Amino acid sequence: MTSHSPSFLILHGWQNHRPQGHWQHWLADELTARGHTVTYPQLPDPDHPRLDVWLDRLRAHLDAPQPERVVVCHSLAVPLWLHAVARGTARADRVLLVTPPSEQVIAGYEDIAGFGRPGATAAQLRAAAGVSRLVATDDDPYCPAGAAKEYGVPLGLDTDIVPGGAHLDLDAGYGSWPSVLDWCLDPEVRISGRTPTA
Repeated sequence: MTSHSPSFLILHGWQNHRPQGHWQHWLADELTARGHTVTYPQLPDPDHPRLDVWLDRLRAHLDAPQPERVVVCHSLAVPLWLHAVARGTARADRVLLVTPPSEQVIAGYEDIAGFGRPGATAAQLRAAAGVSRLVATDDDPYCPAGAAKEYGVPLGLDTDIVPGGAHLDLDAGYGSWPSVLDWCLDPEVRISGRTPTA
């Protein structure tokens, strides 16, 4: 890879201990095999996360200079990113926001209630990243009204819908996910669900 190839920061969600079968782990391995710089950190205490601690860790990763940075967030990492955006501490060239939980769901769990109501605006998102893409499903149990409606419309996010993808996690069968790898390599790609043989 040349010095101008993108680096990738992959951020997991609540109760995620980076299991090897998860699509984020697969994505990190695939990008690394292609010569990209990939950071896939285990965020502190994922079963009982604290927003301030996760924000500090995110800030530390973003402080490392990169010629081009792509951030991939799943689940609770999406409101984490939005909190950083609202505080003016988030900067990236491209960001992928995958299946964020709804405000109602976040508020319903004491362990993650502090991640609610980030307050980021569409203008702040545009300032934080050149490209922001939301990936939502039509049956996410952690966002019953749909992330496209709860996040995509109010934040003006370009959105891809994966029908029947649930929370796009291991329980939904998302180990390998070629479409998200394709987007990482080419931001023009529209993200779709994985096929049973992928």
